[in-house]
Amino acid sequence: MHIFSFVLSTTPTLSLDKKNTQHSTIRKRQHIRSSSRYYLYIYTILAFVAASSKRYPLKAKVAAASFHSQFNMPSITTRNGDGTIVVSPKNEASQTATVVICHGLGDSAEGFADVAEHLSTQMPYVKFILPTAPTQPVTMNMGMPMPSWYDIVGLDERSNEKCAGIEESRKTLVSILAKEHETTKLPYSRMALAGFSQGGALSIFTGMQMEKVDQKLAGILVMSGYLAGFGQFKITPGLEDTPVLHCHGMSDPMVPFGMAEKSRDKAIEKGATDYKLEGYAGLQHSVCPQEIADAAQFLSRILPPDDSCKIQLKDPSEMSVKELKEAIRKAGLGSKAVGLMEKAEFVKLVKDHREGKC
Repeated sequence: MHIFSFVLSTTPTLSLDKKNTQHSTIRKRQHIRSSSRYYLYIYTILAFVAASSKRYPLKAKVAAASFHSQFNMPSITTRNGDGTIVVSPKNEASQTATVVICHGLGDSAEGFADVAEHLSTQMPYVKFILPTAPTQPVTMNMGMPMPSWYDIVGLDERSNEKCAGIEESRKTLVSILAKEHETTKLPYSRMALAGFSQGGALSIFTGMQMEKVDQKLAGILVMSGYLAGFGQFKITPGLEDTPVLHCHGMSDPMVPFGMAEKSRDKAIEKGATDYKLEGYAGLQHSVCPQEIADAAQFLSRILPPDDSCKIQLKDPSEMSVKELKEAIRKAGLGSKAVGLMEKAEFVKLVKDHREGKC
């Protein structure tokens, strides 16, 4: 869940009881929906500046610069038609790990693209996959359609039981991980899940319930999240010691810190043995530089550099021209491909790139 629900819950609505107010109500809701991403962005920036300038004045400047710098990045960012964003090593052959990051309610993959790019500067061997949730009505937000991993009726414990749609979203994440494993032979032990708010809840729900013990992940990172669907949550035997870092603002008005504590306690009750909750004084429903630093440290610990785990890629000589062009595009080699006509030339360019010759 993201700040979007806070905007909706604090915005006065017009009554639909009288016929002459129906059209203005609809227009108002459409305006809220269309402008929500803008307000979300502005709120995040203001919260970031306010919190970091007081507590981390130097780190705030460094973080801001690194978050938005597009120069000398060790990664390539691609955007797919389905809303998925992928931040991968410039040389895809150097990838040895994968992290899937899920956004919060009402947001999209764009919400954490900068975070993924920032993390890639510290972990250049990691591929970050950021999917976008399907758009569906959310009961808590007056039934308005928005990107959501599952329906949210309310944040109290009783309302948080059903979470209609969470099983479908769990399967979506499982399929993303399975595709990474099948296409690159990357072991599940070199993969991790991460998420903010509703995306964090989905990460716990998915990561601790992988179907087989040999699908055990390296770890799970939760930011401002909670344990959703407790009644249907069962940790797969053998996954109890999966490392979990739960980062949470102690002044969060949307998902109170007390709910984070209950989530930790319930996860432990279900069998989790390595669940750490880290609180951040003064932080509301957002992230701060120290939290991102802690997240990077956690991910680096559970996914350290390991060249023995380099992914297995299709031999360029066996790739179609379409596949070669896609590989060239993802690697940012477009300028080097100008003037190339023959398939053999494309093959050589991709091979040279993988071998570090260009």
